Amino acid sequence: MCAHVLVAEDDEKQAELIRRSLLREGHTATVVHDGGAALQEARRHRPDLVVLDLMLPVVDGFEVCRELRRDDDIPVLMLTARSTEDDVLLGLELGADDYMTKPYSPRELMARIRTVLRRGGPLAAEQHSDPTLRAAGITMDPVRHTVRCDGTPVDCTPGEYEILLAMVSEPERVFSRRQLLHHTRGIDRASTERAIDVHIMNLRKKIEADPRSPVRLLTVFGVGYKLSGGRG
Repeated sequence: MCAHVLVAEDDEKQAELIRRSLLREGHTATVVHDGGAALQEARRHRPDLVVLDLMLPVVDGFEVCRELRRDDDIPVLMLTARSTEDDVLLGLELGADDYMTKPYSPRELMARIRTVLRRGGPLAAEQHSDPTLRAAGITMDPVRHTVRCDGTPVDCTPGEYEILLAMVSEPERVFSRRQLLHHTRGIDRASTERAIDVHIMNLRKKIEADPRSPVRLLTVFGVGYKLSGGRG
């Protein structure tokens, strides 16, 4: 299903690259280059997603996100060259659904956009009749908040559930600890990247026949973790 994406990016070359990538994915896009125009456009033609640079002129991305959350619940994916933890956490606390630090690859950006749209945009509405996600023998129902592994119910803590949901949504994608940490941000704000390792260890005990030799939830050394086994 086609989504309409508002791109708020003051770097015209970057904005055009994002616009072309969105068009190739079958979406439509509107591009603006300052925060004031972003707010006007979002209020005039409610987009399905806002790709929002933080360092915008006129009104910065933090304020744009704050205003969008005050008016509506439009999904927001933040782009930032400011990768300090305080900046990232502030953006997430203001209601951003995800963030990416510059520089980034267009392929990764499109993958993250697909994920955000699947969570809360038109793709989510399209899948409403069957919200179930399946990958690597794991079945998750985000509406009923249930997990099954090879047909057997699995009890997960809230943090474990959010991590597993992210990975089942994108099997074979390699997630860094930091990326997985942000999926748990609404569950445990005191969590750390080290806590992700503990969640992964506990998940392996629940979904692996031999947690010491996992075949589903794999470590990608020097990067993070991925769910292997494909969809279904």
